[in-house]
Amino acid sequence: MCGFVAIVNQNGSPVDQILLADMAQTIAHRGPDAEGRFIDGKIGFCHKRLSIIDLETGTQPMSDDGLTIVFNGEIYNFIELREALKQRGHVFRTKSDTEVILKLYIEHGTAFVDHLNGMFAFLLYDRKRQMLLAVRDHFGIKPLYYTVAGDVILFASEIKALLRHPSVESAPDHDSVRDYLTFQYVLGEGTLFKRIKKVLPGHYLKIDLHNDIIQTHQYWKLDFTVDQNHTETYFLSTLRRLIEDSVRIQMRSDVPLGAHLSGGLDSSLVTMLAARQYPGRLKTFTGAFREGRHFDETEYAEVVNKACSAENHTIYPTQEEFIDYLPRLIYYLDEPAAGPGVFPQYMVSRQASQHVKVVLGGQGGDEIYGGYTRFLLAYLEQALKGAIYGTNEEGKHIVSLDSILPNLHYLRRYVPMMSQFWEKDLFQPMDRRYFRLIDRSGGDLALMSDDYRAEYNQAAIFHRFQNVFNNSNTQSYFNKMVHYEIASGLPALLHVEDRVSMAVSLESRVPLLDHRIVELIASMPPAIKFKGGELKYILKRAIKGILPAKIYDRKDKMGFPVPLHMWARQKARTFFQDILLSPTARRRGLFDVDRVEALIENEKAFGRKLWGLLNLELWFQTFIDNSAARAAQPLAVSVETRAVAAEPDLPSSGQKSPSMEKG
Repeated sequence: MCGFVAIVNQNGSPVDQILLADMAQTIAHRGPDAEGRFIDGKIGFCHKRLSIIDLETGTQPMSDDGLTIVFNGEIYNFIELREALKQRGHVFRTKSDTEVILKLYIEHGTAFVDHLNGMFAFLLYDRKRQMLLAVRDHFGIKPLYYTVAGDVILFASEIKALLRHPSVESAPDHDSVRDYLTFQYVLGEGTLFKRIKKVLPGHYLKIDLHNDIIQTHQYWKLDFTVDQNHTETYFLSTLRRLIEDSVRIQMRSDVPLGAHLSGGLDSSLVTMLAARQYPGRLKTFTGAFREGRHFDETEYAEVVNKACSAENHTIYPTQEEFIDYLPRLIYYLDEPAAGPGVFPQYMVSRQASQHVKVVLGGQGGDEIYGGYTRFLLAYLEQALKGAIYGTNEEGKHIVSLDSILPNLHYLRRYVPMMSQFWEKDLFQPMDRRYFRLIDRSGGDLALMSDDYRAEYNQAAIFHRFQNVFNNSNTQSYFNKMVHYEIASGLPALLHVEDRVSMAVSLESRVPLLDHRIVELIASMPPAIKFKGGELKYILKRAIKGILPAKIYDRKDKMGFPVPLHMWARQKARTFFQDILLSPTARRRGLFDVDRVEALIENEKAFGRKLWGLLNLELWFQTFIDNSAARAAQPLAVSVETRAVAAEPDLPSSGQKSPSMEKG
């Protein structure tokens, strides 16, 4: 796990090594163990290394036979790939997965990426062919950004590194701002920064360095062609085998490893499987809040820890820490986050980094297996529509009204969501109805200024949404929802996972996101995956017997709720007011200040309106207003009515500074 930057001067001038190093220093937290540079005329790489595999000889940039690579991530099947390549006559001088990528390219050309199982973002320079490849993994677990600024092409693991280049303007992309207020993430390849893009998951860019032409190639797309030749029993046994194998190969590490454990189904599954194979007691890391049982899952985490004899470390973040850390978290994130869970995720990662260097987590389970309650609500409407009109848009009934009834208890806590969903557009096409389920702009728009609302074009945003939602080879509503979540919602969650872990030099792995697993799930008949509208039906049946009964039979899905509405009425109230009602925010003209002031007083439990506005305004103040956005270390947001202490420089050793050890 690492970070890198690259400069390609289209005018042919030599790369400025001082500028290259300066850009890389911005992301030193991603790789505190070593730094390496490569310069070849107009192209230059700088790599910051977090040493996980082959601590002695795996340094980067790595070169071989006219090829040079800078790599962020892990190739989990590198041992098997290396053995196969040896059989083909390749000789290895390191034990690293990085060298395996180089040899694969020598053997297979651009088809080499089809052999990789892992999380990865890398640049591969082919000097002989004068070609540069920029490659990102199947799901976007690892980040990769780029921009064309004047006569230079720039790449980086984080946006803040791009902003260090004098040719890059730190300016908002207003279409993306509207996306954020609608979904709390940005659709497609865009970012909140004008002219800065992300390499999409499952894609690579091919740059011809003779003329600097950039071509985009999609090397992987989820295929929902249904496998009608196998039974449910086959799918269950194969899924279980793949999950167990994914955990096995993702435990490959030359440094200490642990696991995130919330007490939910997904993280508990990963923890139980990892503990079976770990030599000694597996360390687990849990976060909760002391504001009540609705914010505390530790009783479930304790059940798992006891079942696998784990060594647990639990942390209870406070609102004082929220006030202290959120501004610097915005800096680490580069863009606003999809939900307030980013704060406790960061605090748990910070705790974990004091004990291990690699951590496993359960991210991806809800998106892949249909764990979101909105899937059930969407199908309740489909079942009603089918029962009333005798129609079925899917070609074959997935869920009937009779079959869904036993699972409707999951909706008990979602009555407000149901009220909003049923309010209008009943029985409209699938894309229109799912858009209503994920559209957060309804309440948020009322908080925006008249000028902003006048420019908000929901039809244009819906059209962008349609391009993603309907871009799959399936009629199944379930598959369409899964495809959309994998393409859009999941990368936003993985963005958070990457940033909160790398901010504290911790490698986070997600075993449920093995492309073999996801391809198997995509091939299953939808009626098997979502039988009776039961959330995560196929996963639960596949892993039966692994989890303690109290975890397996849980009905109270929590996520990682944060008592934001309670804090807004306590000490954090002044913090919210200082950010959202400041002269800077007023001059910006995005918000209706009176309504925002009322929201601070009246935010609902588990509401996300206050969070969305707070994140957006902090982002503007950090990266757009503040000249310190180009600083090599995070600075606190400047607000007129409150002094927020700046975070000191992070030690190059990766150790925590004294101020980061508070609490």
